[in-house]
Amino acid sequence: MVDQKEDTTKPKLNVHIGVLKEFKEFLKEYKVVPLAIAFIIGVAATALIQSVVNNLIMPLITPFIPGGAWQTATFHIGPIVIGWGALLGAIINFVIIAFVVFLIAKYLLKEVKVTKK
Repeated sequence: MVDQKEDTTKPKLNVHIGVLKEFKEFLKEYKVVPLAIAFIIGVAATALIQSVVNNLIMPLITPFIPGGAWQTATFHIGPIVIGWGALLGAIINFVIIAFVVFLIAKYLLKEVKVTKK
């Protein structure tokens, strides 16, 4: 009579299905896919806003910057060089991005206000 042992060299299919099911539940519970989509759209929006700042807003400000090169505008204090042109561009980018996020939150994501009991 041949001894029939369970083959332990092959992984059990049920274990893999269980892990996949847990992974799917994880994705749903923590809303990973919508978060990833929002991140990708945020990156694209940032590139668009940087383009608007660099190609539309800053050319309007450039005549007021000595030398006309706003990105390379610097201020010298002895050996210290402060790149205020790049800083100005970053500040304008931030303000525009923050304003767009504010508008989205205010108008598109209207939530019901919770009243005190």
